[in-house]
Formats: sequence, structure tokens, C-alpha cells
Amino acid sequence: MKSYTVQEINEILNGVILGNTSQTITAPEQLEVATDSEISFIGNKKYEKLWASSKACVAVVNEDISIEPGENRAFIKVKNADLAMSQVLELFAPPAPEFYIDIHPTAVVSKSATIGLGTKIGAGCYVGPNVTIGENAIIYPNVTILDESTIGKNTILWSGAVVRERCHIGNDCIIHPNATIGADGFGFRPCPQRGLVKIPQIGNVVIGNNVEIGANSCVDRGKFSSTVLGDGCKIDNLVQIGHNSKLGRFCIMAGHSGVAGSVTLGDGVIIGGSASIKDHATLGSGAIVGAGSGVTGDVPAGKTVLGYPAVEARDALKQWAILKRLVNESKK
Repeated sequence: MKSYTVQEINEILNGVILGNTSQTITAPEQLEVATDSEISFIGNKKYEKLWASSKACVAVVNEDISIEPGENRAFIKVKNADLAMSQVLELFAPPAPEFYIDIHPTAVVSKSATIGLGTKIGAGCYVGPNVTIGENAIIYPNVTILDESTIGKNTILWSGAVVRERCHIGNDCIIHPNATIGADGFGFRPCPQRGLVKIPQIGNVVIGNNVEIGANSCVDRGKFSSTVLGDGCKIDNLVQIGHNSKLGRFCIMAGHSGVAGSVTLGDGVIIGGSASIKDHATLGSGAIVGAGSGVTGDVPAGKTVLGYPAVEARDALKQWAILKRLVNESKK
């Protein structure tokens, strides 16, 4: 079992130790349930009140902490407790699942596929014709990669992920279980003779570097050309990205959110959980969409919108205040 002193952890965090403890730290844990051999963190002043009842021996805290650690307890003061705690979690992270052989004998790998040096392919995988996988990629069991797709170096595909034909994933990406890259876009048109006619989706998906896509999320292929996710995008679980959408760099989409077809996001756009974006809308760089909101038109760069339909945040809050006042008056 891994264990560290507070001094050893601080060597990595480069913070300032306030107080001291003789306890050996064996694990990280949230404040409310931590034991006296565990380290926790206080990333916001509103959680300072939990420290008194917590049993944690050490907490990683921001520099503006206003409480003392107490007897045989310590704080490690850093500029950003959330970022520092990510380093602590890396220290205690268990090893990844092991591969006992680079390419499992039950994996089906086309003779025309190109597999990079150091890449590992698990049991039950399918790698189709003319697929290219870069160096040191990890393909966990039961992944499907169809014809002419490319997977970059150091990219990880977890079990159940599907990469459809002609799709391209960059370097250092993580695709979580059961995510689907390149399913058909949702394209149908009414026809008097045939009911709903399926519109062929002949494009693909292009994903940049350092992108992470959560479990059970779907990135649909373009009707023509490509659905694109820029470098550094982070997509939560159960997210839908419609055909021919274009995401800039470092966009964030939280769980249950979705963008319809042909949506354009600039760099650094944040979409809250369960929010939805209408087709052909454009959200400028740095725009923020609040959780549960419904965006029905364009959003200028840097603006925050809330509500359904979504409006500028200040206007939404005013509307809610007026509605609340009207309801209270009606009860009199």
C-alpha cells in the first residue's frame, strides 16, 4: 500500500505546510468521510466549516484559508487546491489493468492494419482493413475499430468503444467505455411514397489531440465532410454531438448535454449538464451555457446564457425574480 508523509507530498506540490502531523498518509478522501490517516482538500472557503468535524490528518487548501489545522494536523497551502489535489490523486492512483501479451490471440486484426510499436490490443477486439494505430496506444478488450480509421499514439480506447469507418482520433486521447465515434447522423426527410427517407451520412469524425470522451457518449459522423472536435476538448458521459458540428479547442460538455447538427462552438465553450443546443447555432469562444438551458440561437463570444429558451444570464435572473415575486403576490 502506498503511503507518504506530509513533507513527501509537499515536495511534489511545492506548497507551504501549516502545522504538522506525525500520521502517515495512506489515501486521499473527501472531508466528511476521511479517516485520520487520509488527506483531503478544501477548494472553497464555504467548506472550511467541515474541517472541525473531519478526521483527515492533512488537507490541501488555498492560500486564503482562514482557519488553523489544529493539533497533530496540517494544511498544505497552494495557489489552487483543486489542481494540486489532482497531483495527489495521481500519487495514489492504482495501476492500470495489465496486458500479459501485446496483441491478444482472440483479437481480430486485419493484415492490412498498421500497428505502432508498443501498442496493446486486448481480447475480443476487431481492427479492420487499413486501420492505422500509433505507438503505445492501449486498446482494451472488445473494442471495434472499422476500416480506414486512424488512432493516434498514446491514445486509450476502453472496452466497448466503437470507432466507425474512416474516422480519425488524435494523440493522447481517452475514449471511455461504450462511446461511439462515427455513428450515422440523424438525417431523415418526409416522403409521400416512402414515409421517412434516410439521408445517407457519408462523412466522418475528426478528433484532435488530448481529447477525452466519456462513457456512452456519441459523436455522429458528418452527412458530408467531417464532425470535428478540436484539441483538448473534454466530453462527459451520455453526451450527444450531432453531425457536422464543429467544436473548437478546449470545449467542455457536461453530462446529458447535446448539440444538434451543424452547431459551431468556438474555443473554450462550456456547456452545462442537460443543456441542449439547436441545430446550426454558433456559440462564440468563451461562451457559457448554464445547466438545463435550451439554446435556440447564436451566443456571442464570452456571454453566459441561462434558461429555456436561454437568454443572457442577467436577464434570466431578472425574469426569475419577477416570476417569483408574482407568485408570492398571488398567494396573498
